[in-house]
Amino acid sequence: MGHGHAHGPVTASAGHRRRLVVVLALTVAVLAAEVVGALVSGSLALLADAGHMATDALGIALALGAVTLAQRPARGRRTFGWQRAEILAAVANALLLMAVAGYVLVEAVRRFGDPPEIGSGVMLAVAVAGLAANLVGLALLHRGRRDSLAVRGAHLEVLGDALGSVAVIVAAVVIAATGWTPADTLASVLIGCLVLPRAWSLLREAVDVLLETAPRGVDLREVREHILGVDGVLDVHDLHAWTITSGLPVLSAHVVVTDEALEAGHGGRVLDALCACLGSHFDVPHCTFQLEAATHAGHEAPVHD
Repeated sequence: MGHGHAHGPVTASAGHRRRLVVVLALTVAVLAAEVVGALVSGSLALLADAGHMATDALGIALALGAVTLAQRPARGRRTFGWQRAEILAAVANALLLMAVAGYVLVEAVRRFGDPPEIGSGVMLAVAVAGLAANLVGLALLHRGRRDSLAVRGAHLEVLGDALGSVAVIVAAVVIAATGWTPADTLASVLIGCLVLPRAWSLLREAVDVLLETAPRGVDLREVREHILGVDGVLDVHDLHAWTITSGLPVLSAHVVVTDEALEAGHGGRVLDALCACLGSHFDVPHCTFQLEAATHAGHEAPVHD
């Protein structure tokens, strides 16, 4: 016997789809400008930021594709539809970010011994334009970063771009004022070092979802205590909580109920109380409970707790 709440294929990322489209357009525009600027000026930092932007554009495109797929209805074997695609996109984003950061660091080491001539004027102009576009993108994605891993990944990428643009601007000013071209290489190293920790954090969080780790803020010991506090409940076992995609935590449990409650037909009341408890205290609106009599425990499969 179970109970839950019906959910359409609406995810936390869906409400931010248009913002992602605008940020993608800005990213592609800045990417094109930085590629041209890097070729004209000879700046590795600008090229590194362009490579980072290219990865970001691909990552945001992946996030958009995943958000679109996640809206498709559940059918056939995909009982939750394509909602997990958002998490796969977050993993892809993190891996791409780590690869680009690694390439930039290796190329920077190769350049330390023989820094090329740098056109600081072009480098500065392109970096300033890129920073302005990044700030617009950050403002667009700021609200959705707490709701969705896909949006959070895009926000981290744009934040990395903004910091990279600042590093390029500083390097360009140093080169213009002193002629010290290694500043360009140092800026590219800084960009790589800024990207790696954020990429790792995003990857770890996305992998936690794929491994069906309990959602943050959901302590199963506390959940068990709340369930046992419902009138008519004797015990709870086979308790699991996980996340399907951003903003969609789910929970299931086998709940042992008194014979008196079942015989009196109060199973529905117990289910309502359980769902209200989990929804209000732990913000887990999608719950599935199997109500059992105490005598049913002997028939449980050995995999249950």
